[in-house]
Amino acid sequence: MRPPATTGLREARLLGPADLPAALAVCAADPVAAVLAAGRLEIATRAGLGAAGGQVWGWPAGGPLRAVCWSGANLVPVVPDPADLSEAIDAFARAARRQGRRSSSIVGSSGAALGLWHRLEAHWPPAREVRAHQPSLAIDRDPDVEPDPRVRLSRPDELALVLPACVAMFTEEVGYSPVAGGGTAYRERVRSLIEERRSYVRLERADDGPDAETLVGFKAELGAVALGVAQVQGVWVDPRYRGRGWSETGMAAVVADARARVAPVVSLYVNGYNSRALRSYLRVGFEQVGTYATVLF
Repeated sequence: MRPPATTGLREARLLGPADLPAALAVCAADPVAAVLAAGRLEIATRAGLGAAGGQVWGWPAGGPLRAVCWSGANLVPVVPDPADLSEAIDAFARAARRQGRRSSSIVGSSGAALGLWHRLEAHWPPAREVRAHQPSLAIDRDPDVEPDPRVRLSRPDELALVLPACVAMFTEEVGYSPVAGGGTAYRERVRSLIEERRSYVRLERADDGPDAETLVGFKAELGAVALGVAQVQGVWVDPRYRGRGWSETGMAAVVADARARVAPVVSLYVNGYNSRALRSYLRVGFEQVGTYATVLF
């Protein structure tokens, strides 16, 4: 049995560069659950915390780290041991109240994410939406569905095609346009995923005429990669092509390429109410390994 830390149980501490290996070791206890935080920590390890776009808190304040929380565009708590959950989330909530709300969401394993929100709800502005049940799925083998041979990596010269599809997906999923206020940061995110070979598309011609529009029929991205896990985000099929099984064959193509080229485990999380998407991913060969929750502001 691990002895408790003797000091600092009530508080979290701000971590620095020297603490990043220990923080990643905490995440490695459950890489699928922690991939969002671990992805930022790996960037911080390579290029510095400034380049990663946030800061990281560790708990307890004294002694070996047992939990971490990434604070950037998303607030992502990681508490591998359920026995630590209450004290660690108490400490992260105090740190978040001191900082004030800077993140657009709280996301992570459901117990940690919802626990953090319950402690912050009386102190922060109201949430726009709470998605309390999001099955976390993973696959570490070949897909059960034949991959779509037309799904491939996006090319840098296709940004003008890919960006509108990403905006449409985001707006449909989250409820507002990510480029309503200019969208420079969102465009840069899409561009960087393409350049990092983490963006997938299937292109279509809208009709057979000489001036037919080329558009994205299917798309997905590897939104977070760390600790041998590639998390798929932004899966989207153009409405005119839905009902044809493209989400299944497209995801099979993403899984096959990502496992061959990026990470041995491919994961994603899906809204619990989206039973059609959940059935599609299970047919591809994903299995549920946990539950996420997301609080949107």
